[in-house]
Amino acid sequence: MSSRAVRRWLPNQHGAWAMLVVPFLAGTLLAGPTPWHVPLMFAWLLCYLAVFHVQQWLRLRRNSRNPRAAARHVRPAAVFATALVPLGAALAVHAPWLLAAAACASPFLALNCRYAWRNRERALVNGLVALVPACGMLPVALLLGGGGLEDAWRPALACLLYFAGTILYVKTLIRERGSTAYRWASGGYHAAAVAVAGALMGPWITGFLAVCLGRALAVPALGRVRATRVGVAEAVLSLLLLVVLLVSFG
Repeated sequence: MSSRAVRRWLPNQHGAWAMLVVPFLAGTLLAGPTPWHVPLMFAWLLCYLAVFHVQQWLRLRRNSRNPRAAARHVRPAAVFATALVPLGAALAVHAPWLLAAAACASPFLALNCRYAWRNRERALVNGLVALVPACGMLPVALLLGGGGLEDAWRPALACLLYFAGTILYVKTLIRERGSTAYRWASGGYHAAAVAVAGALMGPWITGFLAVCLGRALAVPALGRVRATRVGVAEAVLSLLLLVVLLVSFG
């Protein structure tokens, strides 16, 4: 497959990969990896890829004047969904409660599809909605490894606090650059996240979120920042979050 074809099949939403992978890895490593985490990982990624192309088809089907723009997403969606079926079936036989977990995620995915249909994928609410099933993979992976819900809710909340803040912060640098309201909202949210972590999660998570608060306050004041630099910095923070989760809850 050519590099151009790969770009057409794989999403260009680079920030989404950290949100997909970090909670899953945290849950897996906190519980202890098992062979069943491998098909779960592939099923999770295939689900994301299939849903991405379905959403692009919905968006372009309604909003594009070029029918071929939407049609090119049909084949990838079908391929990824077909590959997902045997993995999903095997996982459901092994752990039937995964069907309930998938049902819990469905309303959030449906709402994301509605935003895509309305061509509002970049809306703040849409991003926050997508975070719920992404961070929900932490307890799913942890439970699959034999952990309990009592072990899962605090690290899952830590992921949610960080990634929700990232969505706000990135908007202050790119789409909402120069918006005083967004900068206040981002700063206020990050301060509240530090307070929540201080009350519930211990010094490591609190310190990590305090660093995130500092960058949310300082970086937008610098003016224009290249998107690639923002992406690299957030990738590093996402990896640091994984380490901090393992130190705090492992």
